[in-house]
Order: sequence, then structure tokens, then C-alpha cells
Amino acid sequence: MAGTIRLEVVTPEKAVVNEAAKIVVAPGTLGEFGVLPGHTTFLTTLKTGTIRYTDADGKDRYVFVSAGFAEALPDQVTVLAESAERRRDIDVERAKAALQRAEQRLVEDRAKQQLDFTRAKAALERALQRIHLAETR
Repeated sequence: MAGTIRLEVVTPEKAVVNEAAKIVVAPGTLGEFGVLPGHTTFLTTLKTGTIRYTDADGKDRYVFVSAGFAEALPDQVTVLAESAERRRDIDVERAKAALQRAEQRLVEDRAKQQLDFTRAKAALERALQRIHLAETR
């Protein structure tokens, strides 16, 4: 299709997205970036967040990603993510339970002074991003 690029979002377990898009906006570690057809080639790391894209029919779509890499080519964007879920596939109750576990771990570890801050912060961020995406309409 003219005027579109191929978006592929894959994890070690599965392919999450493989479709044509008019624009892709992703959460780069140095800031959010957008890719349109004909974009210059680049490779970047991603932070936990939401990929937004407009499909070939003009409908806005959303995908949660938990870190990874993105490669932009003039006709394709490939995302290799640790985990990824389409908005419609997010289990909000599971994400809220994960948020509670992460918050509890922060409290317990701080009291014991055994805090693995990086892991706890990452778990907290993943849960918050999933809940935000799933509950935003």
C-alpha cells in the first residue's frame, strides 16, 4: 500500500502486531519518536510505554511495550520487546495485582533495607503503564 509502512511488534514468545500503518509513535529511551513512510533508517532502544499507530484504515491503535529495541526503515518499523500487549488484551485485574505486589515489595524491602530498587521500579512502571493504557478510552 502506498502511504503506509509495515509495523511489526514481536516478543520472544509471539508476534503481537504485523500490519500496515500510516504513522507509528513509540517511547524511545531518549524521548518519544514518530515514523512516517520514507523515514530515514535508525535503531534505538525503547522504554516501557505505549506504541501508538494509525492503521491503514485510519483507526488509532495502541500497544503496551516493556522495553526493547526499534528499527525504523523507510517502509517498515520493527519492534523487539521484552513483552507487548495490544490494549484490548490487557488484563486490568492482573495489572492491578502486579501493581500491589510491586508497591508491597517496595515497602517490605525498604523496611529490611534489602531493596532491589531497579527491579521493583520496573515492575511498578509496567503495571502502571498497562493500567493506564487499558483504562484510557
